[in-house]
Amino acid sequence: MDKLIYTAMTGAAQTLSRQAAVSHNLANATSTGYRAEEHRLRAVQIQSQSLPTRAFVVDASTQTSFAPGPIQQTDRTLDVALRGKGWFALQMPDGSEAYTRDGSFELTENGVLQTRGGIPVAGDGGTITIPPDSEISVATDGTISVVSRTGTPNQSNAVGRLKLVNPEEVQLVRGEDGLFRLKGGEQAEADPAVKVASGFLEGSNVNVVEQMVTMIALARQFEMQTKMLSNAEANDRAASQILGR
Repeated sequence: MDKLIYTAMTGAAQTLSRQAAVSHNLANATSTGYRAEEHRLRAVQIQSQSLPTRAFVVDASTQTSFAPGPIQQTDRTLDVALRGKGWFALQMPDGSEAYTRDGSFELTENGVLQTRGGIPVAGDGGTITIPPDSEISVATDGTISVVSRTGTPNQSNAVGRLKLVNPEEVQLVRGEDGLFRLKGGEQAEADPAVKVASGFLEGSNVNVVEQMVTMIALARQFEMQTKMLSNAEANDRAASQILGR
């Protein structure tokens, strides 16, 4: 009974944690470039000589699904989707780099290319600045070119190139801000094999039906675990009454 109590108790707590993760996935089912989060639970025996029967349920692994999301056409020049594997590099305020699949970019008042969240997009030579009053085009290799609406007509100039990287997925960790970074904190090298498509965005890879089924299964699992605790309490009460006689 001792093992039953601890397994059911910690299992119920970790089930609530998994429900929170599934809820987070569902909340981001329409977020551009979002990658679904997955949790796995397992039982771990307590390392103790006096309590050999007790076991805890722990969150054994938190994984990210790197499956591609659906590509949607927007016809907006600053909407950029990655073709296949790869990541956009972002220049963080502390000088480090973070990586995202969300290619919905915009310009600041000074013409700096940034994300919707206000983080500058990294280029091969630093941040990318777009001259005012220019028509923008993004090539498949990430090169950004502009044509001025004034001055020499049809004069195309390259102003920068998106830093596109493709590190090993096992080396990536998700931060609290939803962005990915390398485990060691270093910066990934640019990969010329990564290609983009301008005028498109990649949607979330969350499978809503699958997540809803998981949520129902977790609710039933939590109910079963609480019933096990109730049964353990009833067994303990009955045993106390027998011993009291």
